[in-house]
Amino acid sequence: MKRAIKKIAGKTLFTILPFVLFTALWKALTAISGVSEALLPPPENVAVSLWSMLAGGEVWDDIASSLSIFAAGWVIAVIAGTVLGVFLGWYRKIFDFLNPVIQVLRPVSPVAWLPFIVLWFGIGAAPTLVTVIIAGFFPVLLTAVAAVRHIDPVYFRVADSFGLGNRRTMLEIVFPAVLTELTSAFHTALGTGWIFLTAGEMAGSQQGLGYLIIDARNNFDTAGLVSAVILVGVTGLILDTLLGALERYVLKRTGITA
Repeated sequence: MKRAIKKIAGKTLFTILPFVLFTALWKALTAISGVSEALLPPPENVAVSLWSMLAGGEVWDDIASSLSIFAAGWVIAVIAGTVLGVFLGWYRKIFDFLNPVIQVLRPVSPVAWLPFIVLWFGIGAAPTLVTVIIAGFFPVLLTAVAAVRHIDPVYFRVADSFGLGNRRTMLEIVFPAVLTELTSAFHTALGTGWIFLTAGEMAGSQQGLGYLIIDARNNFDTAGLVSAVILVGVTGLILDTLLGALERYVLKRTGITA
């Protein structure tokens, strides 16, 4: 029992220590740099601002708004990317025909599409949702295509021998075979989608974490701006941790990992 407690305490200290050192460096920088607090707020100012935001209650509505839009966009991106990716991986000639266009569109940042997205969908939640979908779609799509192509052909010969047909082959061979690689792509889609969520919210949304950043900037509230950035980072970390736990649970339940 004591050994377990010491192990947990050691891990906790190992996790907290970098943040303590970063905060100390931040404090020292604000003290010796001579830069105005309006431009470089010290950590204690940010702590007060962050506490005020959390205690006030309104920020929870912004977090809920961001999470709901992100969840919808991420789910759509994952489903669309997986289904289309498996299809294109299965029908290689179609993918080879479309691949040049995909490779041209893939590197384009979702932010580059924002002017068109705002023109097409207006302001509010819709541009943010579309931005998240674009950000998460391509990583899942290309990973699914590559995963299907990397399946050992012997599995398909076995499927033909048993007369499984395309539908059963997809459900019983293809999807289990690509699940491990897809979970990694889902993680990537979560990261990119969350990053570009705030960019989408800055394009005209009246609620959300991105709106908090823009609102703080417009009011020249740098402590509030840093507080909003911290909330974005912490929320993203929590999402990533939860998805990782869900991923391990699913892979274990399906027998892919021990």
